[in-house]
Amino acid sequence: MRAVTTSPPADPVVDVVLPCLNEAEALPWVLARIPSGWRALVVDNGSTDGSAELARGLGATVVRETRRGFGAACHAGLTAATADIVCFCDCDASLDPSLLVPFVREVRDGTADLVLGRRRPQGWHAWPAHARAGNLALARMLRRRTGLGLHDLGPLRAARREPLLALGLTDRRSGYPLQMVVRAADAGWRVTEHDVPYLPRTGASKVTGTWRGTWQAVRDMRRVLAEPPAPSRAPAPSPGGATP
Repeated sequence: MRAVTTSPPADPVVDVVLPCLNEAEALPWVLARIPSGWRALVVDNGSTDGSAELARGLGATVVRETRRGFGAACHAGLTAATADIVCFCDCDASLDPSLLVPFVREVRDGTADLVLGRRRPQGWHAWPAHARAGNLALARMLRRRTGLGLHDLGPLRAARREPLLALGLTDRRSGYPLQMVVRAADAGWRVTEHDVPYLPRTGASKVTGTWRGTWQAVRDMRRVLAEPPAPSRAPAPSPGGATP
């Protein structure tokens, strides 16, 4: 059984999807920075450190996703969301979710359809060299594939929920964030990027903590870039937010 919420339903202004695998140490810091009136959707992806219980105790809505994978957790959060605007943020304290406020404003005002955070590391240890190298290579390939002037595939992002669902995202591993951008570009979305501080994460990375993990992620993303353009099922949201 997947994407089952374990907190009472709410009527949030914005839903923030937080994929979570053993992030008990980081959760208090992250959840304390969720803007007032927004809902934190902590997607537990098989944690064994009590993350789900801690998140629930801190007031978050917990979504359980039994299929392992970053994309599986993100998509479970997206399908569980009910707010018009959905944001994504890592749950490891490397990114401050309060930085999403201007991203949401940009989407709500209709000046962008997808807003991404370009990570600016705060110190050399915030972003290992192998992870930076993999990200730079993928960003170059993304620019060639889409024509977008992006420099990062950062996980801090905001968009409207229904158009995101209409993109028909299928990757359930590390390629999910990239597939979102590629399919949005193919559909003619306006995609913008803004600098955000990138802090040293709390705990060990599940993806980019090692060369092997980094290049597995690169392999997943290369596969996404090799996909032919998907059939047009998600036209760009019209100004003001409603889809055509």
